[in-house]
Amino acid sequence: MMNANYLVIGSGIAGLTFSVKIAEKFPERTVVIITKSNEEESNTKYAQGGVAIVLNAKKDSFKKHIQDTLIAGDGLCDEAVVELVIKGGPKRLEELMNWGANFDVDKSGNLDLGKEGGHSEYRVVHHKDITGAEIERALLQRAHQLPNITILPHHFAIDLITNHHITDSKAKANSCFGAYVLDQKSETIFTIKADSTLLASGGIGRVYGHTTNPVIATGDGIAMAYRAKAQIKDMEFVQFHPTALYEVEGESSFLISEAVRGFGAYLRDKKGNRFMLGYDERAELASRDIVSQSIDNELKKTGDTHVFLDCTHLDIDAFKKHFPNIYQKCKEQYIDIETDWIPVVPAAHYLCGGIIVDLDGKTSVNNLFACGECSRTGLHGANRLASNSLLEALVYAHNIFKYQSGHDCKTIELNIPNWNDEGTCIAKEHILIQHNLRQLQALMRDYVGIARSNSRLKKSIKHLDLIYKEVEELYKQSKISISLCELRNMVNVSHLIINQSIQRKINKGGYYNIDNM
Repeated sequence: MMNANYLVIGSGIAGLTFSVKIAEKFPERTVVIITKSNEEESNTKYAQGGVAIVLNAKKDSFKKHIQDTLIAGDGLCDEAVVELVIKGGPKRLEELMNWGANFDVDKSGNLDLGKEGGHSEYRVVHHKDITGAEIERALLQRAHQLPNITILPHHFAIDLITNHHITDSKAKANSCFGAYVLDQKSETIFTIKADSTLLASGGIGRVYGHTTNPVIATGDGIAMAYRAKAQIKDMEFVQFHPTALYEVEGESSFLISEAVRGFGAYLRDKKGNRFMLGYDERAELASRDIVSQSIDNELKKTGDTHVFLDCTHLDIDAFKKHFPNIYQKCKEQYIDIETDWIPVVPAAHYLCGGIIVDLDGKTSVNNLFACGECSRTGLHGANRLASNSLLEALVYAHNIFKYQSGHDCKTIELNIPNWNDEGTCIAKEHILIQHNLRQLQALMRDYVGIARSNSRLKKSIKHLDLIYKEVEELYKQSKISISLCELRNMVNVSHLIINQSIQRKINKGGYYNIDNM
């Protein structure tokens, strides 16, 4: 048993920002951060574009940023949330810079603002093409300076501890009391009892196999919250990034940032046609849902596996300066962007829905909060505007901090049972897990991808049910392993995506069903 005032599950921008703030405010209280890989491994680390924040008052305004966000969200944004997040951006950026995060500046020493798809003005603050990695570095550095923060890498949260696990009549109904955690190195499961638990566990991209997310993005937080009876919404709105580097092999796809198209790159088919001109007047700078659906339509028409991003007409020296990581990755793949087009394909990138939270980041379960990609705040609506996700994480981490600073979540002493795995054994055949994982990912890509249909969605339920039964049987019989828990979580997430897709009868934003015409 380990006790903590604050348990944070996830070490990306959302979890670290809250942890640093609450640890600075209350040095006598303990913050425990658990993360299932290295402490720096998160979706934040792979965010290339930047943070969308209104800074240039002469050309830009909060009103313009709000309007761009509402347009992208296609009528499903919570306008009060949009206004709160966008107006809170400048102060949160200032804090981040005070903690040591560095962003690119122009020749005058002012922040060099970029423009991305769906934005009407230049407002994206960036650090070359590795903005997320720079933010992650600065936040981890600050976290390590605070003695009341403990970071436990290679620790996997198996399940939240709720009333389901506790028979004590003193336990407040519908509450979270911490989590059961697997120490991957010792292979032991222990209990972390916490007064407050924050899910900052990132996205679900690996459910689709082909994704710009790292391999850790298996929807663990959403699945745990679902099993804890938390309310989940808008899971049908999976955003596919239009331009992931096409590679014949490999699950995780390298992201070719939105900012490259903002920099002037063109999308072409194999014959050289700029096909986006026929889909939207903004062409390559249309919002992600439009660009992804357009590419998907082109691929279905031609039978091709990918399209191309043409950078050959751009200032290559300037390109190298702005996108050194992308340039290097292309070079490693024997793509010379001065003369070669970059093969690209849409890939699962971001989940706009998730665990429902209020303005203070509270879920429907007492003492359980959620922040970042695993949460559903109402900011993104049906489709996230580029570079609004890091902004959302910063603002909501601050809101959760403010709420918890004024509300003591102290729980009463309870008898929490230890994890019980009596009657289980170590799985002898890992192939069963891998087989079901491949089946699940193929099912989600083929039946629940960019363009869906009522027929495919209904068929997907039957296929998923077979996978679910086999995975649950494995889970009950086997000793806990990361791969088995991740697969179980991905099955839960897939169930939510499919069922909430079936419930949506009108196409909105990133959701497109060919029968909803």
